[in-house]
Amino acid sequence: MFRPIPDDGARVAALLAHDVELIDGVPTALVARLQAQTDVALARAVTSRLIFLQVDTTRDASPFVTDAGGRPLMDNPLRVRHVRLALSKAIDRAALVQRIMDGTGTPSGQLLPDGYYGVSPNLPPERFDPEGARHLLAEAGWPDGFAITLHGPNNRYVNDRALGEAVAQMLTHAGIVTKFEAVPGSVFLQHAEKFEFSAFLWGWASETGEPSGPLRAMLATRDPQRGRGSTNRLRYSNPDLDSVLQTAMATLDDAHREALLRQATEIAVRDGGVIPILFQEAIWAMRADLRYEPHPLGYTLAAKVTVAPAR
Repeated sequence: MFRPIPDDGARVAALLAHDVELIDGVPTALVARLQAQTDVALARAVTSRLIFLQVDTTRDASPFVTDAGGRPLMDNPLRVRHVRLALSKAIDRAALVQRIMDGTGTPSGQLLPDGYYGVSPNLPPERFDPEGARHLLAEAGWPDGFAITLHGPNNRYVNDRALGEAVAQMLTHAGIVTKFEAVPGSVFLQHAEKFEFSAFLWGWASETGEPSGPLRAMLATRDPQRGRGSTNRLRYSNPDLDSVLQTAMATLDDAHREALLRQATEIAVRDGGVIPILFQEAIWAMRADLRYEPHPLGYTLAAKVTVAPAR
């Protein structure tokens, strides 16, 4: 029997009190404590759940972009590729994993973790380089930086509010004064579907285990009749990406299709159409005599629970 226990602390307390036998969604801050419990076993897996940033690359004036003094800008700096790459360089992904995610998760440079179909060997996580970010801003014509509001959820992903606040601090340190506004996930989606943001933090998990899903849904030019761009919530558009993706979707040979998906991913990331941050880790805790076979999407399935062999 499954029992929903939304509160993190109550869920862990129920396990420790032996009221339940297994829990998912283990709070990252309590992993170390549970590891020290002799009557508890853990199962962990890096998932395909990518936490990423996207920014407004299309509008001349973006609603939450101002100059450093807070005055509206009619020349949206996020349209410039160098600026988008500066955002990526300003993010210390390793620090986010260690300090915000308590050591759970993996820094990301693309849409899927290593080992998945279509992963490019040419896209390691961007190196943290705030000075390089400032240099790119200056080259793009913004030596004094600018200001943005970054939006994101506060109840959808693991530590999402804390991640957003930390990213905002990192961007500010690199010269882009950033305020983070967190709202419930349902409220976020209502505004995002109306293209009301300038930059946001969000997540995506590939159900198919390959990158055509996020490429087609959140990075392809919006085309409802062809089922493309359905979650492209800032109207990003890149004809080169569209062309390669279209060819990939019509290619039956696995090796050729994989090469095309890698190429499409490289186009999107190198253009700053998406700024990957990290892959989430799914964590389960259970009775010490149980074992759970982790699911790559973080699902909890009763059929994956077994009793550990007796010693």
